Amino acid sequence: MRYNVQHLLIIILLCVFNMLHGQKTALLIIDVQDFYFPGGRLQLEKPEEAGMNAGLLLDHFRKIALPVYHVRHNFEPGGNIHHYVKPINGESVISKDEVNVFLNTELLDILQGDSVGQLVICGMQTHMCVEAAVRAAHDFGFSCLLVSDACATRALQYEEHIIPAKNVHFSTIQTLKDTYAKVITTEELLREFNQFIR
Repeated sequence: MRYNVQHLLIIILLCVFNMLHGQKTALLIIDVQDFYFPGGRLQLEKPEEAGMNAGLLLDHFRKIALPVYHVRHNFEPGGNIHHYVKPINGESVISKDEVNVFLNTELLDILQGDSVGQLVICGMQTHMCVEAAVRAAHDFGFSCLLVSDACATRALQYEEHIIPAKNVHFSTIQTLKDTYAKVITTEELLREFNQFIR
């Protein structure tokens, strides 16, 4: 993505604003791990699309030097963070054993210590660890942006009823929309970044 001088100036001013006001926006990537991709123990529906969108978000946050936090669930085999969003030196990786990443981890302390006030959230699975992260983050006082097409999930079965992955995904998104998070797409966030990010 190319930036003109005006765009770069806005980004610089945005960074200065964040430093002066002590609140930053950060990217929280939940459980984009190998076991959710083809050949893994718990393959999701269209994980590649969601993973690539998460990668686009990650690239953008890195370019403008906003903080990034990776989350990985302690599960094997296939527990490595997928190469679409592979962490680099200096980026925090939080390992968890629970659905809710804030439970029994250091994430809340890290975010507060880094003066983060808003979280852009994406990852896997929509109806489990992503939903839990959004609800918990909201209840801890963070403003949340949920990137709908950078998340993925799977079909569920309740007794004889099969719930398609698409329905699981969008019903979860709808329950979080407005009350717990502002829901946007990857394209919307990247196109109108300065409108959403503080």
